[in-house]
Amino acid sequence: MSLLLRPAGIEDCAVILELIEALAEYEKLRDHCHATTGALAAELFGPRPRAEVVIAEWEGRVAGFALYFHTFSTFLAKPGLYLEDLFVLPEHRGKGIGKALMIHLASLVESRGYGRLEWSVLDWNEPSIAFYESLGAKRLDQWHKFRLAGGQLAALAARKRN
Repeated sequence: MSLLLRPAGIEDCAVILELIEALAEYEKLRDHCHATTGALAAELFGPRPRAEVVIAEWEGRVAGFALYFHTFSTFLAKPGLYLEDLFVLPEHRGKGIGKALMIHLASLVESRGYGRLEWSVLDWNEPSIAFYESLGAKRLDQWHKFRLAGGQLAALAARKRN
């Protein structure tokens, strides 16, 4: 039983895409997934990387990943990490891989002198909610997540031109 966590490289874009697609299936959001290996290569490994990825391998086979990016807390006046996605393939669950990924991210936050690690969970995903709470994470019930995308984003941006 061997677990290896390693930073992803540009050569991992195809496997990252496979993991993202598997996550999208799990979250019942496959029709929202438009990622491509080219887009991942450009955004993760281009001149100005937008996010980082750590790959989890179990006995030499890809088992999961975590994709995260930098944030900034005005109240702390410190950067933080936002965990966009953590996913472990179904056949590798229950082996401590998700916990190892979270410990890895917490260690990154600490070693970089950042202030916090944050993420969102779909409200129906009780197994993940229970998992995160078992690690000591606190649910932020007083916060609501908002998003502008597609037509709504374009409409708001167009107000600048008017």
